[in-house]
Amino acid sequence: MSASAVFVLDLKGKVLICRNYKGDVDMAEIDHFMPLLMQHEEEGLICPVISHGNVHFLWIKHSNLYLVAMTNKNSNASLVYSFLYKLVEVFTEYFKELEEESIQDNFVVVYELLDELMDFGFPQTTDSKILQEYITQEGAKLEVAKSKVPTTVTNAVSWRSEGIKYKKNEVFIDVIESINVLVNANGSVMSSDIVGSIKLKTMLSGMPELRLGLNDRVLFALTGRDKGKTVVMEDVKFHQCVRLSRFESDRTISFIPPDGESELMSYRINTHVKPLIWIESVIEKFSHSRVEIMVKAKGQFKKQSVANNVEVRVPVPSDADSPKFKTSTGHAKYVPEKNLVVWTIKSFPGGKEFLMRAHFGLPSVENDELEGKPPITVKFEIPYFTVSGIQVRYMKIIEKSGYQALPWVRYITQSGDYQLRTNV
Repeated sequence: MSASAVFVLDLKGKVLICRNYKGDVDMAEIDHFMPLLMQHEEEGLICPVISHGNVHFLWIKHSNLYLVAMTNKNSNASLVYSFLYKLVEVFTEYFKELEEESIQDNFVVVYELLDELMDFGFPQTTDSKILQEYITQEGAKLEVAKSKVPTTVTNAVSWRSEGIKYKKNEVFIDVIESINVLVNANGSVMSSDIVGSIKLKTMLSGMPELRLGLNDRVLFALTGRDKGKTVVMEDVKFHQCVRLSRFESDRTISFIPPDGESELMSYRINTHVKPLIWIESVIEKFSHSRVEIMVKAKGQFKKQSVANNVEVRVPVPSDADSPKFKTSTGHAKYVPEKNLVVWTIKSFPGGKEFLMRAHFGLPSVENDELEGKPPITVKFEIPYFTVSGIQVRYMKIIEKSGYQALPWVRYITQSGDYQLRTNV
């Protein structure tokens, strides 16, 4: 069971727009939401579900809005929250920014979207590409195009329209991995994992069937093969187009893709990751006079690879002034509003070492206890490389007209939450 009604409120709790889906809850109940939320905040008991009698409010905050679902049943909370976040996604794709002004400027379209996104409390068509085919910014009449709306009732593919045609049929596959690393002040890796996603840009005619093969260890074990490097993926999440039963039975990723850009799947690999860019730092504070910073960065990845747009962010005391820098490559700048030195290196080849020195005046009495010890953080992107070793082994494209199509694969590794703690 999902929501009885959905509301969009401003920060004061005023209803901007709402839709009553089931008529089984008094719509005036929403007046209790804001006072209860404020009461919970004051008591430090903030909670994603707030109840008043037998009515439950499930809410999220986005920008200067509250999106609230109301129900008097024991609803599936995860389904309701998925729907609320989907609302944010669809509204953002329609209006670029989802805020109070965009709701007020687009009442007609918002009402039409609320009608199509949910039916009698159950999510219906939630793919914005399909919605945009028949709900336009001009608030066009829905009846004209209703015959071609794919719905779950007809068993049609609800994320792809019929009759798509391209002169050149291509699929671009991006395998993007983010590395999360936490290194303590002694240089030991405290935690590390890889979060990956496979993104598609599909430019294919008709209704093609795609099959994607990865070097998945479970698949190799099922088929009795054990050649080369394999990966174990956890927390795998697929786009709705993937046939889950097929994946569960033989690990085949089989699907009819959405047109254009989409995220096919995301995954996590829980493994010990060697930090790709290693940072050593010496930070010396001379009381009431100056702070000296020396940072050495080393590329701990293959020599043939290059990290692009590397940023090493080094925290400095809030009262530091008169910065002076010396770098062996790239350039360093002081960002006083964030109390950081940002050292930027456009191109960082694997196996190389670079040095940055910074000198600051320190006029006042420091208070280390108040400021704490923020870590050094690193941002980077390494193309044509995945740290997990995941590979697209094949992409088969089958379409009844039998056209030839080209799949293109690109690999990118980038920094996620990449922190190195310091002694100072």
